Parts: sequence; C-alpha cells; structure tokens
Amino acid sequence: MALYIPKDYTPKLAPETMEQAITYLKEIFPEILAKDLRLRRVTAPLFVLSGTGINDDLNGTERAVSFPIKDMGDRRAEVVHSLAKWKRMKLASYKIAPGYGLYTDMNAIRADEELDNIHSLYVDQWDWERTMRPEERTLDYLKDTVRRIYDGMREVEEEVYELFPHITPCLPDEITFLQSEELLAMYPKLTPKERENEAARRFGAVFIIGIGHPLSNGEKHDGRAPDYDDWSTPTEGGCHGLNGDIIIWNDVLDSALELSSMGIRVDADTLRRQLAMTGEESRAEMEFHRSLLSGGLPASIGGGIGQSRLCMFYLRCAHIGEVQVSMWPEEQIAECARHGIYLK
Repeated sequence: MALYIPKDYTPKLAPETMEQAITYLKEIFPEILAKDLRLRRVTAPLFVLSGTGINDDLNGTERAVSFPIKDMGDRRAEVVHSLAKWKRMKLASYKIAPGYGLYTDMNAIRADEELDNIHSLYVDQWDWERTMRPEERTLDYLKDTVRRIYDGMREVEEEVYELFPHITPCLPDEITFLQSEELLAMYPKLTPKERENEAARRFGAVFIIGIGHPLSNGEKHDGRAPDYDDWSTPTEGGCHGLNGDIIIWNDVLDSALELSSMGIRVDADTLRRQLAMTGEESRAEMEFHRSLLSGGLPASIGGGIGQSRLCMFYLRCAHIGEVQVSMWPEEQIAECARHGIYLK
C-alpha cells in the first residue's frame, strides 16, 4: 500500500505511555499464546547458513541479507526472513510431543519490503510451531488453531481497554473463514488485496484459506514458497490448501491489516508435489528438505504473528514506525511529521 495519512490523526497515547504499553503488550501476548497452544519459549537465531534450505523464501522472490563468516572459510550466512523450517527442526531435536510446541521472538530484516504504514525493513514476530499427528492434517484442525489464536487476540484487546478505557475494543466475537477461491467468487472484478479489504470491512476479522495455490482464474491470491505451508492439498468444494492469513479491519488506516500468516506444514508427499508445481525440484537436495523427505521431521502446524503490527493495532497507531525503530525514506518521515505521526 502507498503511504496513507488518516484525516485528523491524533495518537492515543503520549510517547512515554506508548513505550510502557508496548512493553506490556509484548509481555502478555506471548504468555496467552503459549497457554492457549501449549508452547514453550526457545531462543531464536538471527542468521542461518546459506544453501541449507533452512531460511524461508516467503513468496519465493525476496533476497536475504547475507555476509561471509571469516572463521568458517568465508561460508555465507543470511539473516532470517522467518523461522518456519528452523522451528520444525527444533520440534524434532527437542522431541516435542503432539499437542505441544514452541515459540520464539523472531527478529528479521527484509530488505525488499516496500516501506509504508505497515511494512518495515525490520520484522519482529512471535514465531510458533506445534507438533501434530499426521491424521490431524485437516481443515478442522487448522480452523480450531486459528480460533484459539484469535480468542487470544481478543483477550489482549480487552486488557488494553482495562488500562486505557478510551481505546475501545473493536474485534468481532468470531473470526470468519473464507476460502481464497470463495473470496474470488464474491469479488471477481477486484484484485486480491482489494478482495481482502472488502472481506475485512464486511466481517471485521477473516481467515483466508489456501494462499499459494492457483485459483480458477489462473492467478494466485498471493505467493507462498513451496516448502513450508501446505497450499495444495485438496479440500472441500474443490478448493486447495491447509494454510492462510489472519486479517482484521483497521479503522485507523481504513484498510485490511494482516496480523498472521500460518498453516499446516508440508509432509513428504506435499513437498514433492509443490516443488514440482513450482519447478523447484532441485531444493530436494538441501539439508532441510532431505530431512523431511526421509521422515526425520514431525508433522506440524505453525506461523508468525507480527509483534509491531499487533501493537500498532491495539494502540490505534497510523504507522508501524510509531511502535518500532527502523529506517524510513526522509520524505516519508517528513510527510508523517506534518500530520502528527512521529516515527521512531
């Protein structure tokens, strides 16, 4: 999205109170998430070795920030994009039982982001992963997990209201599930982002299922790499995919806001199928992929929840730069300041 300036914007909190509120939110949300999904906290890497297949490609095109390691013969490392594959490997090495999992504070750099109200070079997420049984690879299991996360989001919104009664809750009681194919049928003349906007405006909170698989019009709702989320398994009504995004309506920005991307992860058969569909069969020789194909990794579900995006939503901020420190074009900083939006 292009930079959006809300009309007559005024921050809900003074700068000092804002810092206290951010600290509080970053303490209570992971506690609630961990309780609802039975997760334990682990320490996350900032970078991983290049060429191992452990880093995530997101939609398959983003470049990772990389550097040579002097004491390792100049082998290159790259700053993580997210930790979907790394977390799954940790589930295996820690032998975490089905129904339990882990989460971590993930810090990343995404140099290819287009900087605006909700996109930053710096990405902070609660990255989580949960072991599951192979027979639980179903839409019902996915939806149950989404509801648990969404209920936690609503619980934290009520906590914010208790502290700051002038910030009233706005999330609906229930999240609405929509297949990406269903969304296309509802708004056939709109782009994917426009469809998300209309759905979020109408329902308040939606989970869009099946992101990454080609739709009936030959296009994808959005890109997904082929080797972490399962976006190709056939489901009800001729649709595909066991993954999706949690998207809510943001009144401040008058637009949809994605808070989480998540999904049931690929098994060996799904990985082979998705690598073939995307012409990426050569990835099967990488460390992560070999381990998965040989049965060395457990079935799992996982995702990332944007820390700064949640904070800006809960505190009704107009720009993600109000709740995190990053870098912005000088003209964007100046334009925001002219309208009372001060970036850190």
